[in-house]
Amino acid sequence: MVLRNGERVDVPAVSLVVGDILVLEAGDAVPADAQVIEAHGLTVDNSALTGESEPARRTSDAVAAGVAPLDAGNLVWMGTTVSAGTARAVVVATAKDTEFGRIYRLTAQTRIEQSPLQRQVAGMARRVAVAAFCIGALVFAIRLPSGGPVVTSFVFALGVMVALVPEGLPATMSVALAVGVRRMARRKALIKKLVAVETLGSTTVICTDKTGTLTKAEMTVQAVWVPDQIHAVSGAGYEPVGDVENPEPLRRMLRAAVLCCDARLLPPQPGGRWRVLGDTTEGALLVVAAKAGVDVSAEQRAAPRIEEFPFDADRKLMTTVHRVDDTAVAYVKGAPQELLARCTHIVQGDVVVAISDAMRRRVLAVTDDMSRDALRVLSVAYRPVSADTGQAEAERDLILLGLIGMLDPPRPEVSTAIATCQRAGIRIVMVTGDSALTAEAIARKVGLISGASPRALTGADLDHLDEQQLRALLADPSPVLFARVKPEHKMRVVSTFKDLGEIVAVTGDGANDAPALRRADIGVAMGASGTDVAREAAVMVLLDDSFASIAAAVERGRSVYQNIRTFLIYVFTSNVGELVPILAATFAGFPLVPLSAVQVLAIDLGSDVLPALALGTLQPEPGTMDKPPRNPREPLFSAAVMRRILFLGGIQAAGVTAVFFWHIHSAGLPFSAFTADNLVYREALTMTQAGIVISQIFVGLTLRSDRLSIVTLGLRSSGRMLAAQGLSLVAICAITYLPPLQRLFHTAALSVADWAILVACGVLLLAADEIRKAVLRAQRRHATSASVGTAPTGPSNAVQ
Repeated sequence: MVLRNGERVDVPAVSLVVGDILVLEAGDAVPADAQVIEAHGLTVDNSALTGESEPARRTSDAVAAGVAPLDAGNLVWMGTTVSAGTARAVVVATAKDTEFGRIYRLTAQTRIEQSPLQRQVAGMARRVAVAAFCIGALVFAIRLPSGGPVVTSFVFALGVMVALVPEGLPATMSVALAVGVRRMARRKALIKKLVAVETLGSTTVICTDKTGTLTKAEMTVQAVWVPDQIHAVSGAGYEPVGDVENPEPLRRMLRAAVLCCDARLLPPQPGGRWRVLGDTTEGALLVVAAKAGVDVSAEQRAAPRIEEFPFDADRKLMTTVHRVDDTAVAYVKGAPQELLARCTHIVQGDVVVAISDAMRRRVLAVTDDMSRDALRVLSVAYRPVSADTGQAEAERDLILLGLIGMLDPPRPEVSTAIATCQRAGIRIVMVTGDSALTAEAIARKVGLISGASPRALTGADLDHLDEQQLRALLADPSPVLFARVKPEHKMRVVSTFKDLGEIVAVTGDGANDAPALRRADIGVAMGASGTDVAREAAVMVLLDDSFASIAAAVERGRSVYQNIRTFLIYVFTSNVGELVPILAATFAGFPLVPLSAVQVLAIDLGSDVLPALALGTLQPEPGTMDKPPRNPREPLFSAAVMRRILFLGGIQAAGVTAVFFWHIHSAGLPFSAFTADNLVYREALTMTQAGIVISQIFVGLTLRSDRLSIVTLGLRSSGRMLAAQGLSLVAICAITYLPPLQRLFHTAALSVADWAILVACGVLLLAADEIRKAVLRAQRRHATSASVGTAPTGPSNAVQ
């Protein structure tokens, strides 16, 4: 609503121009950046813009020169919400010229980079292509001088190149990532890009916002003090569910507190949640009163308000006067120091007594204790007055009722999720727009830090650090948190972590988080409470706003990466089995190929694809989150992966090569006598293809785990794998026995004895890998026992 020609007019936000005068009331969304020219108890919720958990007071007072715009107490910003009070403000910026617009431009300018998996797959593709071309050219060069037809040499070289290229890999990888996306969606984590699934599993650092991410962004009373006892309050958020420890002595004070409130508690709409209309601090008072059994509506009807003296920054008090039976009573709430100075008496039990100096010190001590726990403390008092009393009269000689401590509480699941991430070797750093004291208190509550106070840096501190100093700070693993930071500061922290080689995830819900969300390797936004700007900038959206979903997503991401490596081993194992017989025939001088290009394609695009897809859907192994993150610089084809490929592929290749040449020698003919139509050659050709398919069945079974025996794993968890292998077996039988496919693939029927030999080769491969796993398990047990045996013992180890 704006003032135009002296009248209040509702206009669309897009029609606002600089110079319009806004009329703001509680609950209004501020439609443009504006300077306050008149204010009455105005507070604004800036959490979406600055990350501050408490509403900020706004006045029309001038600010000193040089004050940063976001720190100016007479400015309101587009996208924020009026919590309480009324105001008039003149528009100073609209659309892209607002603070929101500046953040949008900062976000839009941030370049999106390839994910670690994309970079690794691109590198792998280049290496495989170069290797296939070079080896194919080498084979062609070796066979050409032998005097055979050029076409035959070319077919050999083509077979080598086809054997080296995993044609089914792109489809397999896409399906594995898509399955990961679907499984995460079931956990209320929406992934907007397929490759983001794996990126989560690679995460080494999480830069997390506080308000709305670690906390609920809902002020909640944690403790209530009445002389001389603190009563704990359970529950979090605006839903009036929870308990108050021994509520009976508190009801008198809570009744006074809720009568001195303008806010309203709104029940949830279908599918929604409880909300507060008005000041969030007052909303917390309404909730704790309901938890203590105070009927707020009944109390307001029984004691109607007859006068109000709104809060202002000078008094730091709010007073309301109510008619109670035939008398008038003033109820006052506000800053403890200010209110205590106006009190002459205090309620102890059911008795009003004069407040002593010792009791004053006690009240201030309790206030300090609550403040050290990052609680925002309010004091509540009352006094009987006349119906026409003035403000000064109503706020003197007060009777103190007690203190109320509140904060924006951590989400219930956050502590467990953070512990899981830390156990997984992921470093978590808080980067918030709120104060350092509040940030540290929340960090301690959720287990982010313990022991001595961490190094806390503000945005101003960051401005004084050069790049080398910031790199040194972030490279130090000791705890650090960032407070009172702007969007530029968050993005700088994320960029520096990335420059250090870390894979960075950023969580946030506000517009101020958007640039960092976009700059991160993976941005994670809150879906229920987050802003549209944050959700747009993020790659992953938590539909339930649960930080625990991040830990589950990291586990799933690690599983996806492990599954990708598993089916890479599976695919390239068969590629080795395809390549070696061709190379062996080349160097042995055999004139025909042991495996044709069309057979290689049948294996790669037919027999291998479905089992590889099944491997891509394996569930995470136990202990996945007990391991540190993988090295971001470690290639997809790591030394361990190559060893496994060469081990399994070497055994498979030796078996099928031996079977091929054994069957060729069984004919008793010299190599030069064989033609493409020779029945023995066609049977050998068939045995090579069938041998690879049979061996791959056993490879698939053993690849389900790198260390667990197939006996431990069993077969019940391999339903998809067995079904896929069964289809592969049906396919190779069709190629072997159906005449149309025999003509296409140049195959011949095999005997039962031939199949028995091929199965024996597969069993030999499985047995060899079981022995390898047993040795590996024994080595790990020995290493574990050795480390336990050398651990320090004695009194110094038990002092903790």
